[in-house]
Amino acid sequence: MPENCSRLKDKVIIVTGGAQGIGRAYALGMADEGAKLVIADINLEAAEVTAKDIQGKGQEALALRTDVSSTRDTEAMAKKTAARFGRIDVLVNNAGMLERNKFGMGPFWEIDVNDWDKVMNVNLKGTFLCARAVFPYMKTQQSGKIINISSGVVYFGATNLLHYSASKAGVIGLTRSMAREAGEYNVNVNCIAPGATQSWDPSEKEPYESRQKILQFLLPKRSLKRVENPRDLVGTAIFLASADSDFITGQTIIVDGGEVMN
Repeated sequence: MPENCSRLKDKVIIVTGGAQGIGRAYALGMADEGAKLVIADINLEAAEVTAKDIQGKGQEALALRTDVSSTRDTEAMAKKTAARFGRIDVLVNNAGMLERNKFGMGPFWEIDVNDWDKVMNVNLKGTFLCARAVFPYMKTQQSGKIINISSGVVYFGATNLLHYSASKAGVIGLTRSMAREAGEYNVNVNCIAPGATQSWDPSEKEPYESRQKILQFLLPKRSLKRVENPRDLVGTAIFLASADSDFITGQTIIVDGGEVMN
């Protein structure tokens, strides 16, 4: 780790869904800034790979198998983090569900109720449960940062994604109310709303190719005419996790290359 990269030195940070994609980028970027990472992911094997990569950078990391829709798992996540590192400084509520093969898509009158529940359980309930699990530790410390992840789709009414859009709009509402309630304990709660990001595995040929077409379709709508990558979101997450944002709370930062302007 370069000596001048220490904005998060010794901070204990949990990244949910941190094993792959954008979550992995957050974790690796924060490790470069000196943080100790907990990779909380339903895919333990992948989480362990990311943890080993962080350890290879000379930073401490712990992989935990965590289903964010489970009260038991999220409480265990917080307890094991505190037991290992003695505190919890930052939670990045990144775990989410969007993949087409995990739920059905279509106009709202065709969305299956079970698919609605799946998406809400991970994207909205999961955000609530993880924040609720870590907050007692932050309250005791009288410090902490919670970074929730929404989506740019909230701002332009994406079609065939009502359950996803509604869940991510709910995350913004959670962020604002949490910020009001947590502020007196010196805990900041903010939100990042990414645009469509190239964060999937090219080996998954069908979804990769179809999503590439979506990304290319979106380019003319952006002020910055290129595809968004996970690394484009890391700086904003580091800013919100660091002392640089100590007097910012209840806010949503859109990171999408100027597709939506708030």
